[in-house]
Amino acid sequence: MDKAESWLKTTLNYRFNDAQLFRQALTHRSSPGHSNERLEFLGDAVLDFVVSEVVYRSMPEASEGDLSRLRASLVKDTSLAERAIELGLGEHLILGSGERKSGGHRRESILADTLEAIFGAVFLDGGFDAATAVVARAFGERIHHFPDIDELRDPKTRLQEWLQARKLELPDYELVGVSGLAHRQRFEVRCKIAGIDAQTQGSGMSRRNAEQESAERMLAELVVQQGSIDGPQRR
Repeated sequence: MDKAESWLKTTLNYRFNDAQLFRQALTHRSSPGHSNERLEFLGDAVLDFVVSEVVYRSMPEASEGDLSRLRASLVKDTSLAERAIELGLGEHLILGSGERKSGGHRRESILADTLEAIFGAVFLDGGFDAATAVVARAFGERIHHFPDIDELRDPKTRLQEWLQARKLELPDYELVGVSGLAHRQRFEVRCKIAGIDAQTQGSGMSRRNAEQESAERMLAELVVQQGSIDGPQRR
């Protein structure tokens, strides 16, 4: 644990009063002893609160929905795993032999959960202010650099907002086909809007993905059809 404690001090500027808490935070359920699952649960809540406050204060004009999307973009597993890799967390994980041999120290879900477990352990060990500081150090400048809000909205949401802003009918999604074996089905969905001379079709490995693709194509079609952002041509 000496190497792990040195890493923590160097990268996140924290030293545990209770070294057993840190050990537990690093321990995957595949290894004997108390795993980090309960700490990960707590750390997830701590992280959500810290990031929520940062986003709330940084984006005073954002709606509740946009704040939720911004927070989600920061705390999702892929973002956490990227930070864990950059911090070098993987080499300090405590894994069972099978998980270690199968490359568990590189698995995104394990890295993300362990980083959250560390946040939870710091909260128990040093309190909320200490946990907030460690979260801020773990994210660095990323915690203040947000993606464009429009890029975070899924195509169906963007299409709906686009139509509502122009007081137009909302889209109708129709399942027009399902192909493939039961475990590898492909869905075809058609998107139509009453009163608009356009319809698009999308496909995907789930109905939801097919709907998203058809919505994205519809939005692109409407922008081309209108020739500007002022509103689509109507029949």
